[in-house]
Amino acid sequence: MSAQTAEDALKVGLPNQWYALLPANWVKDAPVGITRLGQRLVLWRDDKDQIHVQYDRCPHRGAALSQGHVIDGMVTCPYHGIQITCEGIIDSVPAYPGCQLEGMKGVRTYPSVVKGGCVFAWFGDEDAPGEVELPEEFDDPAWSYFICTGPWVGSHLHAMDNLLDPMHGSYLHAESYTLAYGKAQDEMEIEKTDDGFIVKRKGQIGENFDWTEYSYTGADWVRLDLPYPNGAGPGGMFRIIGFVTPIDENSHQVFFWRMRQVEGWERDLWRFMYKSRLEERHWNVLEQDRVVIEQMEQPESEMLYQHDIGVTQLRRVLQKRARDHLKSTTPAAVAAE
Repeated sequence: MSAQTAEDALKVGLPNQWYALLPANWVKDAPVGITRLGQRLVLWRDDKDQIHVQYDRCPHRGAALSQGHVIDGMVTCPYHGIQITCEGIIDSVPAYPGCQLEGMKGVRTYPSVVKGGCVFAWFGDEDAPGEVELPEEFDDPAWSYFICTGPWVGSHLHAMDNLLDPMHGSYLHAESYTLAYGKAQDEMEIEKTDDGFIVKRKGQIGENFDWTEYSYTGADWVRLDLPYPNGAGPGGMFRIIGFVTPIDENSHQVFFWRMRQVEGWERDLWRFMYKSRLEERHWNVLEQDRVVIEQMEQPESEMLYQHDIGVTQLRRVLQKRARDHLKSTTPAAVAAE
């Protein structure tokens, strides 16, 4: 068997970090089944309204817990009624009271938090979750936002590359509501930050999709600002916070927080305008990205140039983390590369 490469390790998402799963308000009374990083997950709310994330498999016969119910604050398998606690302990086997399975750990539980209206989970040792620092806007009441999310076909790395490529806004989105302005020629430069880097145009800022900030703070995410015409209401620049989570090797879930810094009556006005006039336009822009990304071939067929310095910088960062991960788990495999 050939040694795993850094490229292999990146295909379905690196372990030992946090990933966005889905908006918290998608988890209601019934369990919800999803796949992230190639792993089947069940999300459910207990009787205290807390969301839990577990592997979607009953330890008895392997039935999907997401097809079951939440009873007495525990996720309950539809097949034989076995009840699992939020810690993954088998609490009850109602068909055979006193069963030896009761009290045993049977289901993996993923440490999770809800921030910015979204469920984030740690993919690593469930007893030792790493620290995560999510965007400060999530906890700042001055920012009002909506979450935009959906599944896309193709590698999650293509979606991340797209976010670190400001120049495409002047072409792919040239007829959009926010990105029809500014120059269509420029050069890019990189500015290092404490948690990552910023890729930005040299010739203009604040006219188009002119910069992206990439950060790794226990999770990978980006921040960018877009200009808004006066007719889009109060709030200044339109900010986007983006996360990309692999579903499997061939699909991923994108998350975009669309936000403005507005309070009081201006917040109410902007939220009304977003839902009534702006949201559809934003989805149209995302659809342009999705269509292009889903038709992309693998990176080995690329011929890059100066505008792609953000893409190449991101790849260096991710490749290094992948090599470090492999070195910590299979030293011989890395030595053979």
